Amino acid sequence: MARKYLVMAERTPAFDASVIEPHRTFLQELLAEGQLQESGGFTDGSGGAYVILAESLTAATTIAHSDPLHTTGASDLTIHEWEITVSA
Repeated sequence: MARKYLVMAERTPAFDASVIEPHRTFLQELLAEGQLQESGGFTDGSGGAYVILAESLTAATTIAHSDPLHTTGASDLTIHEWEITVSA
């Protein structure tokens, strides 16, 4: 059974706006594969977050570490298993 993982992406000094489109493509591919639940940027421009579905933290980390934000060093990623207790 897939679990939810919150991926927090915080921009590093190496951030370059050219990574945005490859990151969006990455997210669209996850969505098409049924692995992305939601995503969005922080309004202060410091980064963003997304929720992925995976079987384990190891699997979620593997997925997140293939994100161009990570592979280019544009953002630091933090991944947490997320147990939703209240939802609309």
